[in-house]
Amino acid sequence: MNVRAAVAALSLFASVYAQSTISKPGQPSKSNAPLGSFEIVGDSIVSAQQLFLGTLDKVYIVDKVENNPTKINGHPAWAAEYSISKNKGRAMDAVTNTFCAGGTVLGNGTWLNVGGNQAVKAGGNPADSQNGGGDYDDPDGGNSLVNPCDDESCEWVLTTPMTSRRWYPTLETLEDGSAIILGGCDWGGYVNSQVQDNPTWEIFPPTKDHEIVQSDILANTLPVNLYPLTWMLPSGKLFLQSNWKTALLDYKTKKETALDDMKDAVRVYPASGGSTMLALTPDNNYTATLLFCGGTNLQPDQWKTDWNIAAYNASTSCVRITPDESSSYVDDDPLPEGRSMGNLINLPNGKILMLNGAQTGTAGYGTEDWTLNESYADNALLMPIMYDPSAASGKRWSRDGLSPSTIPRMYHSSATLLPDGSVFVSGSNPHADYAVDNVKFPTEYRVEIFYPEYYNERRPEPEGILSTLAYGGDYFNVTLTKDDLGGDVQNAKKTKVVVLRTGFSTHTMNMGQRMLELGMSYTGNTDGSVVLHVSQMPPNPAIFPPGPALLFVVVDGVPSMGVQVMVGSGKIETQAIATQATLPSSVIATRSSDNSNSDGSSGGSNGAPSVRPSLALAGAIGLSALAALL
Repeated sequence: MNVRAAVAALSLFASVYAQSTISKPGQPSKSNAPLGSFEIVGDSIVSAQQLFLGTLDKVYIVDKVENNPTKINGHPAWAAEYSISKNKGRAMDAVTNTFCAGGTVLGNGTWLNVGGNQAVKAGGNPADSQNGGGDYDDPDGGNSLVNPCDDESCEWVLTTPMTSRRWYPTLETLEDGSAIILGGCDWGGYVNSQVQDNPTWEIFPPTKDHEIVQSDILANTLPVNLYPLTWMLPSGKLFLQSNWKTALLDYKTKKETALDDMKDAVRVYPASGGSTMLALTPDNNYTATLLFCGGTNLQPDQWKTDWNIAAYNASTSCVRITPDESSSYVDDDPLPEGRSMGNLINLPNGKILMLNGAQTGTAGYGTEDWTLNESYADNALLMPIMYDPSAASGKRWSRDGLSPSTIPRMYHSSATLLPDGSVFVSGSNPHADYAVDNVKFPTEYRVEIFYPEYYNERRPEPEGILSTLAYGGDYFNVTLTKDDLGGDVQNAKKTKVVVLRTGFSTHTMNMGQRMLELGMSYTGNTDGSVVLHVSQMPPNPAIFPPGPALLFVVVDGVPSMGVQVMVGSGKIETQAIATQATLPSSVIATRSSDNSNSDGSSGGSNGAPSVRPSLALAGAIGLSALAALL
C-alpha cells in the first residue's frame, strides 16, 4: 500500500476524532420533582408574550410596551433575561415596541426579533410621536438582534431598519441560515383588513438585490392572515397555512402552489390552534408531517366583535398533513375538549405536550361589553394533555399521570422546552396595558416549570458528543456506561440520539421548533457499556436548517440533559454537504464466547466506506509513526 495514501486516509479518520467534543452532561439540579405537574419557580419581570431558550441557562422574554412595574433606563421594561439555574432574571432594554413581533434564530446563533406595534402611550393608545419620548419612550417597532450570553453582558440592539411595517409577522430559518419574514399588517386590530394588509415576504439579512415579494395566499386570506403558519420542508419549499388556505412556496422561483384547504377549523391567529412538526426520523426517511390541533371554525364573515366571541366553543379537531407527499389533510385523534391558544411542545422522548389556552373564545382583547375584563376568551384550560404520535389511532391523547396548573394561561402566554427536559411556562395578558386588579385574567409574571414523566429518572451521561454537527460526512462515537443503560446492555436497542430546536414561542406558535433523530448503530461491550455510532445531520440543510440546537441521548424514553450544539458552519452561508458515511452493523458482545451477537441492523447503504472505530483509533495513534516512514 502506498504510504502517503495511507497517511492521507488515516488523517481523514483521525480528523473525526479531533473534532471538539462536549463535556458529558450530568444530572438535573432538582430531584424529586412533582412529575406530571407544574411548579411555580420565579418571576418573569415582564409578561412573557414571547420567549426563547438562548443558552443552556438563559431564557429570553419579550413583552409588549406596557406599564410593567420594573423600570429600565427611565421607562417600563418590556424585555428580560431569565436564569434557569437561579430562577431569577434581569430587565433588558428592547428599545422599540415589540408587541406581537415574530422571531427566529439565524444560522450564526443570533436571535432576530422582527416587527411589532407602533409607539404607544398608557392604555395602549398611539403615542404622540413614533420616535420615542412620551409615557413609555418606545419608538415604532423594528428589527432587533441579540446574541445570547451567560454573563449578563448581552443586550438587544437595533439592526437594519424594516422595509415596511409588519405587526404579527412569521419567521422561519432557511437552508443557508438566513430567515424569511412573512406577512403582517400596519397597525393591528383583532383581525387584518385590506387597508393595512402587508401580504408580502422578504429575506433577512437583506442582500444587494433585496426584494419584497407579493404572496398570493396572504393576499387572498383576509381577514385572518396574520402570523401565517410556516415551515421549511425537506424539499426546500415552504409550507404556508393562512385562514382556510394552504400553499407551498418555492421562495427561490417565487412561485406558490395551492394545496387543499385546511379541514374543520382555522388554526392561525386569532383562532390560535396548536401546531408543530412531528419528529423527522430515519424510519420516516426524514419526511415532514405537520400536526394541527384546536382553533375555531369561524368563517371569514364571522370575524367581527359585535357578538360574544368569548362564549364560542373552540374546536376539538386535530389533523395532519405530509406536504412533500400529499396535498391533503387527514384526520387525527381529536382533543377531549376544544382548545384555543394551546401550545404544542416537542419532548425529547418523542411525545408532544399540549398546555395553556382556553376552551371558549379566541386570542385577542377589546373593550366590548361581552368581554371578560377585555379578554376575548374564557374557561381557561388548566389541565395539560400528552400526545404520542407512535400510539395507535384512537389512543394518542392521554392525561395519565398529569395534574393541572393553578394559573390560567390565556392570550399572550408562551412555553418552551428546557435542557433538562422540563418545560418553561409563563405569560398571559389579555389586556391593552398592565392590569392586575379586579380582572379575571390578570397580567401574569409567575414562571412555572412542568415536569414530564421521565424527569426524576437517572439520566444518561453520554461522552463524545460533537460540539458542531455537519451535513453528512463521517459518523462519530458516543459512549454510554452500564449505568447509563439502566444496567442492561440490551437497552442499546432502545436508544436514540435526537437534535431539537426549541423555537421562538409566541401566540401559540414555536417558530422554528423541530426535532430530528440522527441515524445510529451501536457496539455493546461485555462490561455492559455501549459505543453509539452516530451519523451527522442528513446531507440536506432544508431538513434541519443551520443554527444552535439541543442534542439529547434518549435511553428507553429517558433523555440525557440536553447539550447545545451548532448545526452547520455557524455562519449565514451556503452550507457544505458531504456524503453520509455508512454506519457499522449493530452488535452486542457476549461473555460466553469470543463471538458477538448482531441484531442485523446497519447504517444507510449509500456506498460510502464504513469507518470502523478501531481503524479510526489506529489512525489517531499511529499517524505520526506512519509519517516518519516518508
